[in-house]
Amino acid sequence: MWAMAGAPIDSSGRDRGEARAPAALRSAGLAEIPGVEDRGDLAARIADPVRDPETGVIGFADLVRATEAIAAWVAEVAASPDRPLIVGGDCSLLPGVFAGLHRAGIEAGLSMIDGHPDAYDGASSLTGEAADMDLTFLVGGGPGALAEVWGGDEPPLLDSRRVSVLGHRPADSDPEVARELGLVPADVLLIDAPAIVERGPAAVAAESLARLDGRAAWLHLDLDVLDAEALPAVSYPQPHGLDWESLAELARPLATAKALVGISLADLEPERDPDGAHTRRVVEFLDEMLA
Repeated sequence: MWAMAGAPIDSSGRDRGEARAPAALRSAGLAEIPGVEDRGDLAARIADPVRDPETGVIGFADLVRATEAIAAWVAEVAASPDRPLIVGGDCSLLPGVFAGLHRAGIEAGLSMIDGHPDAYDGASSLTGEAADMDLTFLVGGGPGALAEVWGGDEPPLLDSRRVSVLGHRPADSDPEVARELGLVPADVLLIDAPAIVERGPAAVAAESLARLDGRAAWLHLDLDVLDAEALPAVSYPQPHGLDWESLAELARPLATAKALVGISLADLEPERDPDGAHTRRVVEFLDEMLA
């Protein structure tokens, strides 16, 4: 059974559309997929749009509270026979996921299918949004009170050798893309969207799974991995991304792996989908993956 919870977290603190994604996906039938049990929304919101001067993170105190709420829920579900399905919101939900797995005694690797590597920190991010920084928090440690959610002085939540970032845009597509990719730890597996198509999505998924070295696996899907023509209903649509077929070929082996302990989804922007067609397409895709 998949235990589903919404994490309506928007790290801009301005109540953008991602915060309404869990409700939109429910309306489009996500909770009606066989094997999915809807357990409502978590107290995971960022309502403060002010950038914290000490950490450089927007709504930092709200982020800490949201991370704790997600961690507590993931730990509870992970200790049960069910598997967690977290529906965001944006990628700032990921530290809470791995804090929860840590509490449950699960050492997991991460297959992160994402149009961005999310490798900034509070100083380097142009926006101050925690969704720019989740990979950094996971493999390098979070600032102050955020790190305390998973143990403060303990080692990072994730070993960078067990992380794959798949589907980001190529470095030569934009100087800012190249700058962010330069911040990713060298041990992280980075494969951009054109390279996935060239090498074959299934082969790339196998390479990602091989890095787990016997550990559990978490699959995170940021929908902006899709090309803007395939899915414009995201916060930061970009060209040079995957199409739906390539994404399915990449995600299916990861979603059906024996080592999988949970899945998270982020970055649907319902306000850019007035007739709901794109949201329904996302639900169809998840139905295929979860089956």
